[in-house]
Amino acid sequence: MKKITCYFCLLLLLPIAGFSQKTDSVKHKWTVDASALFYFIPEDFFILPIVKADKNKLHLEMRYNYEDRNTYSVFGGYNFTGGKKIEYTITPMLGAVLGNSDGIAPGLEMDFTLGKFELYSEMEYLIEFNDKSNGYLYNWTEITFAPRDWLWIGITGQRTRLYQSSLDIQRGILGGLSWGNFSATGYLFNTFSEDTFVLVSLGISF
Repeated sequence: MKKITCYFCLLLLLPIAGFSQKTDSVKHKWTVDASALFYFIPEDFFILPIVKADKNKLHLEMRYNYEDRNTYSVFGGYNFTGGKKIEYTITPMLGAVLGNSDGIAPGLEMDFTLGKFELYSEMEYLIEFNDKSNGYLYNWTEITFAPRDWLWIGITGQRTRLYQSSLDIQRGILGGLSWGNFSATGYLFNTFSEDTFVLVSLGISF
């Protein structure tokens, strides 16, 4: 399953990357962000790959293992950007989900930046076709401070079906760094509790 997950991420990334390189001469070209989240949780381990592609106002996104294990999701959205002192990007989306869970997922991604501070949040509500009572609200939110362009620290929280514990919302701290187009962020969730787990995110953007 680990190999299949990695291959899936590469297959999603390579066609978009190739298209992006071909349009370098175009003023508004594609930008691509690909990341893999490695969940190290008690007695379990899984990988969650995400690929995002943007061109002008268009936003496309593909995920695996996000809404449920062995589940794929594809989203399309529209970017609203602006701001001077506080810069923002707000992206409403609609996605199709297929796998262990099947359905549609309206979602929203928001990013606000004020100087060295940043608030990022992504949320969606999964509407399952097979059992509507299994509808579930997903959310990932983090607030970070970047003392350097290549270094950031912060706090985070998530509500997910992938890992459920006595806490409805998993809370944690984070720290990350970047070099060139690459980035790495480490997360420690539910500190000082029996539900503690670690998450590592590796990403590339171009």
